[in-house]
Amino acid sequence: MNRTAIVKGGILGGLAVILGAFGAHSLREYLSSEQLQIFHTGVEYQFYHSLALIAIGILYQNFQNLWIRYSGYAFFTGIILFSGSLYVLAAFSSLSYFGIVTPIGGLCFIAGWLFLIIGVLKK
Repeated sequence: MNRTAIVKGGILGGLAVILGAFGAHSLREYLSSEQLQIFHTGVEYQFYHSLALIAIGILYQNFQNLWIRYSGYAFFTGIILFSGSLYVLAAFSSLSYFGIVTPIGGLCFIAGWLFLIIGVLKK
């Protein structure tokens, strides 16, 4: 078991719930429906990949190899880059150039899933 991945997943998952509630109840007055949708997408992907981090922590017990670790790193980085950039874009539409970071985070998510597959197949 990789406790670090599980703890990160738990923290980021809890934060996703907090951000989702904050977006649903507090941001409606300040953001347009398009901005709220962007924010919601960030929360959704953060939550999915927080669960993936927890799964990585559990899977590491049976599949102890670098690919599984890389998968966890990629998911964590993807959450920071993808979801984080969407939060910035939703809150500060004037920082539209920040959108260049979002696809990099998406690539991290894809890499994480590929690394997970490789790590399981390498067992």
